[in-house]
Amino acid sequence: MSEGIKDQPGLSEAAAQSRASVLRSRAESYIALSRHDAAIADLTESIALAPDNARTWRLRGESHRVIERYEAALEDFDEALRLEPDSAYALGSRGQTYAAMGRLADAMTDFEHALTLAPDSLWILEAKADALTDLDRLDEALEEHGKIIALNEELPYSWVARGDLYQRMNLYTEAIDDYTKALEVNPEYVRALSRRGEAFRMTDRYEEALADLSRALELDPENDRAYGSRGAVLSELGDNEAALNDLNRAIELDPEYIWAFRVRGEILQELDRHEEAVSDFTQALHLEFGD
Repeated sequence: MSEGIKDQPGLSEAAAQSRASVLRSRAESYIALSRHDAAIADLTESIALAPDNARTWRLRGESHRVIERYEAALEDFDEALRLEPDSAYALGSRGQTYAAMGRLADAMTDFEHALTLAPDSLWILEAKADALTDLDRLDEALEEHGKIIALNEELPYSWVARGDLYQRMNLYTEAIDDYTKALEVNPEYVRALSRRGEAFRMTDRYEEALADLSRALELDPENDRAYGSRGAVLSELGDNEAALNDLNRAIELDPEYIWAFRVRGEILQELDRHEEAVSDFTQALHLEFGD
């Protein structure tokens, strides 16, 4: 009899396995509902009943990871991989955990191993691309994004993810092309509109930027970043009062939006409203540097 069943002496082996299975299934629904503490409770009992089920350990590790209990997640993924060494899912999830902890070399080792087992796994490729970006290995990250898009060109998120990387590299034309591809798949993809608007702003294409950012805000009126970007665009177009309205709204939505304080301070400075400008620059310094 397994160690786990000793904790439930009234259950036969078959009954213990059955209960463990139902608990694991219920936990999967809890996970889908983002009720991770409930999932962890079910999975912990399931493990006590049937400790040799790798899937149960992996699922509990995933719940621990999502709620940022990273050390507990690592312990669970380690056990899952002891039981099932060739689980690409467990390797990928442990890699994500390492990445969240800043252990990027360990994350890359797990992602590389996982991709030898499941080379077409989009989420593992995405996680690897993110880790490469964090390592500032941007050209390699671009290669991974290219693989993702080649596997499925109908996923707007993948185009946006590569567009964001191009934008980080100051390759705005390429970024705009990728955001446009995403919008061909989903014309109401707010992030693609907002990010393309920002890329247009960075290339002085202000009217196009204004159109994208305004459309993004029609679809998502609580988008603080779109308000901030549109405020900067409106200022470039000479409408400082409208710009201030947008920046005020951006800061109302996110009181720690450093860039919005800086831009609003610059506009106030241009308007000779220097006391207000000083206040905004002071707040930006406090938020970014603790001054």
